[in-house]
Amino acid sequence: MTSRKAIRNISFLKQEASSLLGSTSLTVKVICCAVLFGYCLSFSESAVKSLTVTPAYLFPPVFWIWTAFTHWMIEFHLYEVVTDVIVVGLCGKLIEPLWGKLEMVTYFALVNMTVAIIGTVFYVFVYMVTFNSDYLFQTRMHGLSAYVASVMVAVKQIMPDNIVVKTPAGKIMNRNIPLCVLLVSILFWIVGLLEHTYPVMYGIGMLVSWIYLRFYQQHSNGTRGDLADNFSFASFFPTVLQPPISVFSNLLFRCLVSVKICKKPIRKYDIGAPSSIAIRLPGMDAQDAERRRQIALKALGERLGKQEPSWKQSKSPVPEISPQEDYNQTIPLEPKQEELNLPAGSVKLTIE
Repeated sequence: MTSRKAIRNISFLKQEASSLLGSTSLTVKVICCAVLFGYCLSFSESAVKSLTVTPAYLFPPVFWIWTAFTHWMIEFHLYEVVTDVIVVGLCGKLIEPLWGKLEMVTYFALVNMTVAIIGTVFYVFVYMVTFNSDYLFQTRMHGLSAYVASVMVAVKQIMPDNIVVKTPAGKIMNRNIPLCVLLVSILFWIVGLLEHTYPVMYGIGMLVSWIYLRFYQQHSNGTRGDLADNFSFASFFPTVLQPPISVFSNLLFRCLVSVKICKKPIRKYDIGAPSSIAIRLPGMDAQDAERRRQIALKALGERLGKQEPSWKQSKSPVPEISPQEDYNQTIPLEPKQEELNLPAGSVKLTIE
C-alpha cells in the first residue's frame, strides 16, 4: 500500500514538473537540470568543497574563483531543490517573456556572482568580529537562495499589488513577499531548520537585485532603472516603518550621488503632451505606464463596486397593488403646468 502511494506521488510530481517546465525555454530547463545534478553531487564531500564558495578560498592566495560560477548548483536538501525548480520555472513563465532570454541570463549570472563576492566579504567581517575560523573554512555558500530572492523582487516590481494570500490579519501581496520570506528564513535558521548561509545569501540577493532593477537595468526605450514610488527601498517594509526608512534611504542615496556612485534621476518634461505637463522618469516605458494604468483602473473598479449608486439609494419603493383591491385606481398627478399645459388634478386609470 505504501509503495502504491509513493508511485502515485512520484507520478503526480512528474506531471506537475512537466506542466511547469514543458513550455519554458531551454535556459530554464538547463538551470533546473543543473540543480538536480548538483543535488546528486552534494553527497560527495570533495565535490561540495570544490564547487561551493568557501570564504577562505575564494580570494588569493587560494583563489578558487570558479566557485563563484558553480556554487548555485549545489543543494543539500530535497525541499530546496523543489523550491529552486518551482521558482526558476515561474521565472521562465512570468519574467522571461517580458525581459527576454539574454536579460534573464544576465540577471541570473549577476545575482549569483555578486552574492558570492559580497557573501565572502561578509563572512570575513564576521570572522574579524568573532575570531571564529569556522566562518572562513567551514562555511559553504551554495544554492539558489539569492536568485529566489531576486525573482521575488522582480515579481514585486512587475505585479506589486497582486494578492497572494488572504488572512484574518490582512492581505499578503507580492510587495510583502520578499521581506516575509527573509524573516521566515531567519526564524528557520534560529530553530535549526536552515543553515546560516541561506538567510545571508537571500538578504544579499534581495539587496543586489533591487539595486540592479532600481538603477542599472537597461530598458528598450534607452532608459535605465525603475524610479517608481512603489519600487522604492522603503516599499519593502510595512507602512508604519516606511517614513523613517525612507528618510534614511534618501540620505544614503544623496551621499552616493555626491561621490558619483549613483546618478541623479533625470526627469523629462513633455510640454506638447495632451495633458498640461507630462513627466517621464527613467525606467517608466509604455509597458510600465500601461501596467500602472490597469492597476489604477482595477482599484477604482473595486472601490466603485463597494459603494451603492446614489440613484439606487434614493429610489422610492414602487407601490404594490393587491389583487383583491379594486382594479380602478386613482393616482394623483402633479405635473408642471408650464411643461404639459394641463391643469393639476387627478387621472383615473381603468384597467380592464
